Amino acid sequence: MDLHLTEDKASPEEEAAVDAALEKLASSPGEATPLGATDGHARSNGLPARSKRHLLLPVLQAIQERLGWISPGALNYASLQLGVPPAEAHGVASFYELFSLTPRPPVVAHVCDDIACMTRGAGALCGDLERKLGPAGSPCVDGKALWQRSSCLGLCERAPAALITAAGETPRERIVAPAKADSISSVVAEAALGRLTAEIDRLDSKVSVPQAGQSQLRLLGRLGQADPASVDDYRRLGGYEALKKALDFGAERVIREVIDSKLLGRGGAAFPAGKKWQAVHAQRNLHRPHYVICNADESEPGTFKDRILMEGDPFAILEGMTIAAFAVGATKGYIYIRGEYPFAARQLEKAIHAARAQSFLGSSILGRGFSFDIAIRRGAGAYICGEETALFNSIEGYRGEPRNKPPFPTQSGLFHEPSVVNNVETLVNVLEIILNGGAAYSRIGTANSSGYRLFCLSGHVVRPGVYEVPFGPTIRDVIEVAGGVGGTGRLQAVLLGGAAGSFVSPKELDTPLTFEGTRAIGATLGSGVVLLFDDSVDLKQILLRIAAFFRSETCGQCVPCRVGTMRQEEALHRLAQRKPLGSNEQESALLKEMAQAMRDASICGLGQTASGAILSAMDRWSLFS
Repeated sequence: MDLHLTEDKASPEEEAAVDAALEKLASSPGEATPLGATDGHARSNGLPARSKRHLLLPVLQAIQERLGWISPGALNYASLQLGVPPAEAHGVASFYELFSLTPRPPVVAHVCDDIACMTRGAGALCGDLERKLGPAGSPCVDGKALWQRSSCLGLCERAPAALITAAGETPRERIVAPAKADSISSVVAEAALGRLTAEIDRLDSKVSVPQAGQSQLRLLGRLGQADPASVDDYRRLGGYEALKKALDFGAERVIREVIDSKLLGRGGAAFPAGKKWQAVHAQRNLHRPHYVICNADESEPGTFKDRILMEGDPFAILEGMTIAAFAVGATKGYIYIRGEYPFAARQLEKAIHAARAQSFLGSSILGRGFSFDIAIRRGAGAYICGEETALFNSIEGYRGEPRNKPPFPTQSGLFHEPSVVNNVETLVNVLEIILNGGAAYSRIGTANSSGYRLFCLSGHVVRPGVYEVPFGPTIRDVIEVAGGVGGTGRLQAVLLGGAAGSFVSPKELDTPLTFEGTRAIGATLGSGVVLLFDDSVDLKQILLRIAAFFRSETCGQCVPCRVGTMRQEEALHRLAQRKPLGSNEQESALLKEMAQAMRDASICGLGQTASGAILSAMDRWSLFS
């Protein structure tokens, strides 16, 4: 079959971008062709396997990083090399926010204007940039650069934030946070002249982890105390002792300890981690490959805890994944990390290389006959890929659209094989469970919320950052640990769980931050967001930004979510402009009906939660009366 749909031929530079990416992937031990390399979609249709399709996403990223955009010639050449029809490759490339299929300057400044940055002056910052650099999306600096507004960059503790990327043979990026118009303009001008130096590879734990160095910390205990790139430093502080103990225990006991711990997933869904592991382990005799995936696509506005762990303690994530792989019988793993985290991706890449060099990854780990290796997949700006089945499709080289369930990932996950998916924080908790025992871990916290939890405090709080506590403290307690209410000092609202979470009022601050405590007031812990708004904030504008976020991030696959998120935003604009359809009460009733339809009929959690925060705010405050 002729894969060419157009006459566009790749230039030497375009071919070089693709060839270099494929050569790098071929030389990486973690990138060996996945076991059972039949393409799941092809196999289900009786078609031949496309064993290279899973390389499509990193190849597209390589093109974008080299050229600044994905040209037709480069896309055609990549399609031929990977055996993917150009129309399908185009469909994948057009799915992601960070990819451009039209020419654009090599330097792009992504400036966050999401809810956490809004509390720290993102609106004024964007206004200043318009005066200095021109309108968002328009070329500036002699046509060599542009700036654009961005959804949350996961830099909320240093808001407002910007990420500047510079394409080229050696691509560069720089984080500017907290950002001012002058600093962004200066970095953009530097990048346009080809003088952008790479960001310093370090995490400022004093800023991002205000508790750093405190003796009670378990998940954050190594932050700021060790070189994140050094296996020896990691081992000096107890690293890889849990893996050794797990190998001594055997797979069955490891799973039993995780079940006994009552560990619930820390990504938002709160599913028992041990049950996932047990379900995949039970299929170990079916002669099917198993996979372990670390979901590091942390895209929930207001969430940044996983980034802190990846930047400051990457070996802990690798060790947790390796223990999970041993328990379920997997020999291959993937870390799927959001595209807006270039520094975290570099930290993980360094850690993987160092772990392989000392036999903590690869063949016969620690000489025990167990083999496991890890590859990194960077996302490209799609919130929906945090949903586990959308993540599978993305890794496989398809559009990141969710699959219907059942079958569930433990039966049919990545490449349609049994798969375990845990997020970063969940995997780091596993180390504590193995070292101290599941029963002991279950006694930490409360009966229904065991163990340690990370919370992301941002907005109008005195000391933004990631905080670790055993389950049990109230919202008020955690705010006080972070120095109390900032801004005007007069708290108006708290958003728990991010854009997919719920607003709570100052009257509800004595609610325990546990799964059962937040559930009792109709809220959710979600991804651990605790975002404060003082009384200077117009909550209507925050709701409009949340509605715009979901309208932008819906994958469009199912009608309830695709249409519902659009109509929700339109209804909120009408209410804000005092132009409702009928009365305010009728418009509000319509919003609730749409929310119910999205909850009942959407394929995945995006549509099911897209109205949660908005309706919770409308229930607690008379915002549109």
